[in-house]
Amino acid sequence: MNKRFIFHVWMAMLTAALFLLSFGCARERPSENPPIHLNPDMDIQPRYNPQSTSEFFDDGAASRVPPAGTVARGFLRDDDSYFRGIDENGEHVDEAPVYVTLKLLKRGRERYDIFCSPCHGRVGDGKGIMVDRGYVPPPTFHSDRVREFPDGYIFEVITNGVRNMPSYGHQIPPDDRWAILEYFRALQRSQSAGADDVPVELRDKLKQ
Repeated sequence: MNKRFIFHVWMAMLTAALFLLSFGCARERPSENPPIHLNPDMDIQPRYNPQSTSEFFDDGAASRVPPAGTVARGFLRDDDSYFRGIDENGEHVDEAPVYVTLKLLKRGRERYDIFCSPCHGRVGDGKGIMVDRGYVPPPTFHSDRVREFPDGYIFEVITNGVRNMPSYGHQIPPDDRWAILEYFRALQRSQSAGADDVPVELRDKLKQ
């Protein structure tokens, strides 16, 4: 019996074995028999469901309290100026700690229109649709008093709310809060802009 013949016999046997194995493991095939688990540890593992009980721990709860001083990955808030809008002295930062781009302003406008415009209006005049339905009118963004607010204070108001305004800290992440703040400043600029704010090459068109 030559080696080539033996090789072809082994290949045929291997192909048949692989075919039967793949055919037998097809889960979509209707069967009342339980599936075959070649390595059951990967499919069946001991675990606890959320808020379930446990006889292992003294308090009977499966969910454990994180050790003191630990922070979940991705939740470290060590930059107060960015995550709280305050400086090392606990004062509100005058300017937002973000780089202003057109992309950021577009994002801010999108988030502002969703979360803020129902009360504050699309241009920040405090005449949103909720006011027409009996909600207490918010102050306009375009008063001298509001224009002088530091950026960090506006960020804090978005985060924690103030008076009749609710907190949006759980709905709007810090990135979007700063984007809204920058669009808020753009709205203020747009409603009090003068001829000097128009690019030089476009000013002649204003006189026409």
